[in-house]
Amino acid sequence: MAVSTFRKDRSDVDPDFFAAEAAGLRWLAAGGGPVVGVRTVGAHHIELDRLESAAPTDDAASRFGRELARMHVAGADRFGSAPEGHTGRQFIGERALSSRTHSRWGEFYAAERVEPYLEPACRAGNLTAVDESAVRDACVVIAGGAFDDDEPPARLHGDLWTGNVLWTPAGVVLIDPAAHGGHRETDLAMLALFGCPLLGTIIDSYDAETPLRAGWQDRVPLHQLHPLAVHAAGHGPSYGKALGQAARETLRAAG
Repeated sequence: MAVSTFRKDRSDVDPDFFAAEAAGLRWLAAGGGPVVGVRTVGAHHIELDRLESAAPTDDAASRFGRELARMHVAGADRFGSAPEGHTGRQFIGERALSSRTHSRWGEFYAAERVEPYLEPACRAGNLTAVDESAVRDACVVIAGGAFDDDEPPARLHGDLWTGNVLWTPAGVVLIDPAAHGGHRETDLAMLALFGCPLLGTIIDSYDAETPLRAGWQDRVPLHQLHPLAVHAAGHGPSYGKALGQAARETLRAAG
């Protein structure tokens, strides 16, 4: 029986917009990720498998935790690497996402995932000078290597808020990635930021599959700097305030 489809059509987006989404989904699927299937893609459309919704269950959450861990382990060439085969622009939501790569995570994270969104956030009136200063201080510490470790680049979904985690009769299916090579704790921190159902079960299952490094809970604010910065750039001053608080917590964690 043919699979029913869901089509998104937009003529007002960058020509790379849907290509980036399709490339990200295919790259994550190649790494074992539970992502929606891509049927067709063009400059102004993408056609995906249509998904049915279901209530979250412990079994689905446990399976998702294991699948997410395995997807992360599939890895990427460098921090910031785009999905394999994609040479165009990338996006998180509708905002540009840098594809510049780095060998060190802290340098990458500060320069490519936090700092690019600070000027737009200030310009929009969503980030105060005091909070901007705290974030820039945190970026200096991060770029200096305070949180670098020996983990290789993980294959990230990159925009893993709860709205992109769909619960279906077959289990969790992920949509709308901003896929790239990064630190696996960033995906987990984004799940926590917007309140994913059964998060404790997901994390326990993830940790059993691929153990998390000691102190990961203390680093959640660090890894939430990226999504908070993106949201502060266009979704209101509450995100700027949360971004400043996360930066101060990051500075405290750095000692």
